[in-house]
Amino acid sequence: MDLDKQHLIKLANMQMPFGKYQGQVLLDLPEEYLLWFAKKGFPQGELGFLLQLMLEIRINGVESVLQPLRNL
Repeated sequence: MDLDKQHLIKLANMQMPFGKYQGQVLLDLPEEYLLWFAKKGFPQGELGFLLQLMLEIRINGVESVLQPLRNL
């Protein structure tokens, strides 16, 4: 899946649809939870892609670029 602006907007606004952090915005998920998915396997489809992308953003310390995209 190719990265585009819509993916970044979704990271800043989309809620986790299931699990321990259901209802929490992907941007706000703890790094430990993202690392758990990396170890156990990310979900299929767009959600898995977004969670992997969020982990990369978090590891590189550039979450701040997503803050202006909240509530778009």
